Amino acid sequence: MKKVNIEEQYLYRGAKIIAGDEASVALLIPASGGGLRLPQAVGFKERYITFYAETPEDHCLVMELNAYSAKDAAEKGGVAGHTHGVRFGIMPQFLALICIDTQWFDGHVLFPGHTPGQLKVVCRGGRMAPDSIQDLVLEVQPIFHDVTLRLSDITLTNERPASFPIPDGALIDELGQYKKKDWPGKTKSIDELKIKLTKVLESPDAYGIKDWSRYGGWTQKKLMAGTGYFTKAKADGRWWLVDPEGYAFFSMGADCVNVSADCRIDGVEKLLDWLPSPHDPDYQNMYRTLQSAEDFRPRGLLFSFIAANLFRVFGKDWPETWRTLASRQLKSNGMNTIANWSDRSLFGSVNMPYVTTLDQFPQTKINIFRDFPDVLSDEYKHSAASGALFLAKRRDDPWMIGYFLRNEPAWAFVDDLVIADEVLYNPAPSSCKEGLIQFLKEKYKTPKALSQAWNHAFASFEELRKPIGNASKLSAAALADQREFSRTLLRAYISIPSKACRELDPHHLNLGMRWAWISDPDLVTGWENFDVFSINCYFADPSPALDNVRNLGVDLPIMIGEFHFGALDLGLTATGLQGTPNQRERGKAYRYYCERVAAHPNGVGCHWFQFYDQFPLGRFDGENYNIGLFDVCSLPNADMMDAVRRSAETVYHVAGGATPPFATAPQFIPQIAF
Repeated sequence: MKKVNIEEQYLYRGAKIIAGDEASVALLIPASGGGLRLPQAVGFKERYITFYAETPEDHCLVMELNAYSAKDAAEKGGVAGHTHGVRFGIMPQFLALICIDTQWFDGHVLFPGHTPGQLKVVCRGGRMAPDSIQDLVLEVQPIFHDVTLRLSDITLTNERPASFPIPDGALIDELGQYKKKDWPGKTKSIDELKIKLTKVLESPDAYGIKDWSRYGGWTQKKLMAGTGYFTKAKADGRWWLVDPEGYAFFSMGADCVNVSADCRIDGVEKLLDWLPSPHDPDYQNMYRTLQSAEDFRPRGLLFSFIAANLFRVFGKDWPETWRTLASRQLKSNGMNTIANWSDRSLFGSVNMPYVTTLDQFPQTKINIFRDFPDVLSDEYKHSAASGALFLAKRRDDPWMIGYFLRNEPAWAFVDDLVIADEVLYNPAPSSCKEGLIQFLKEKYKTPKALSQAWNHAFASFEELRKPIGNASKLSAAALADQREFSRTLLRAYISIPSKACRELDPHHLNLGMRWAWISDPDLVTGWENFDVFSINCYFADPSPALDNVRNLGVDLPIMIGEFHFGALDLGLTATGLQGTPNQRERGKAYRYYCERVAAHPNGVGCHWFQFYDQFPLGRFDGENYNIGLFDVCSLPNADMMDAVRRSAETVYHVAGGATPPFATAPQFIPQIAF
């Protein structure tokens, strides 16, 4: 065990010590971000870096422990050396024990899990060997004002903490709301909630927008004779979705329209004002356990405050009442799609179009890197055929727009990843490796020719079966070869499950992969297998992301599977991946975004993530964002939903070119997200 001193000479980017000593300090961090260098920790032999962190602010802080392979690279934005970062959040006014496992620096894990007081942990960047680290920096990310951070007991150790302390006093009220904040419209009781929700049920079960078909399509633009299913069409240089009656269709909706048990409560039960027994027959189905590969909390207990509130308002028949409630809330505000990860009991029961995702993307026992399977194996083909069976029961449903193959592959979170490099680095035998060796044999014929081209001595092709790191960096020829074979792997990755799905379901649209972002231009390889190309896009303006896909040669409709904006004025302490000052600006941001998707010649839809706000103490992985259209009490924010409806009323006119998109640029603040 080794203690790390906190000294003024190690302060980073404008941070100041305002109180404390070598073991425990209060830092003033400027709005531009800053923190503390840890030179005493460079060259560590211990497995864990632990410390206590606390902020007196009324919102979360976003922190990172960043490792750099070149000294002073941090001051240059990391460009002078390879970097790996561990990003996480800390709860406000909560003394949290943080533990970073240095084995995460090898890049094998993306989401290693979180502990009480700490929020979602994300490992960012590529693989990094401990002996290559020349600089370690613990820092707070930019925020909208100067903040205070208290750090203490920074320690290098081989012992993982046995427990993680939590403060005294409840933080969550009986309805699942954060107690340390108040705001206009905060629900005070179940009786008050019953009055409000009963009023919503009195609204008509209809879109209520002129010139909309029963599917939510635009009756002013008939593109073709109806096929009875959703399809696509290109007219006058722009792409459209087409509803089953042949009308132009722009897809607007919310992800996660469901009442899931997603409030993580294991280890923090004493922070809740109210929690029923898991054995209570009225509430036992509102619990679920979480089995995961997380290092620190492999077993979790989750509870649904949303379901509990609905039960206390509507009684035992609340699920059926909720389906009616959710449908009317979406339709009355001009949303025409039940988007991804929603409750499947809604499908076909509320007469709204919907999208879905395969239950299982094909897997293999051996992964090349993170979740990238051995795509050239027979096992991958068999798994693809098995996964496609999910579509059989919905193949004749006219309300289904289409299906996503999967969401945000973890391997693609590494920018400019050359997946063929991972094939050669991974010591496990694989069909991908055999395919790569055969590719190189056919191209170079002899080991000598390969050695000359790659600037690396190979006595035989068999040596390619031994781990080789960063093969694409050996020479220009090696880079070209590894890039070419990576495209072969990507084409197999996409085409094999796509063909399996098409054979089983010829009617519905293949909506693609929902890439988190296009982290490498080669990710569009195989786009011809899709009917719609999908990305998740958390920019303030989606236009550059849409342009990027189009400019890479993709000639398809483009759907955005996720976007959101959050604020700090409704009780949550983190904004999500885009931050705004308040709900009014949040509504402006929605209009600004949605109508720019509609104005783009490839834009055919955008789905808000998500229907409900997240839990103040964190969902299963520690996200706790104000990103819902509705709160834990199933109530909307008036400013936000007014903007959603206004956008719905004009979006088809924007897409048709008759009306310009909403032009008032919203105000933003730096994101509080992890």
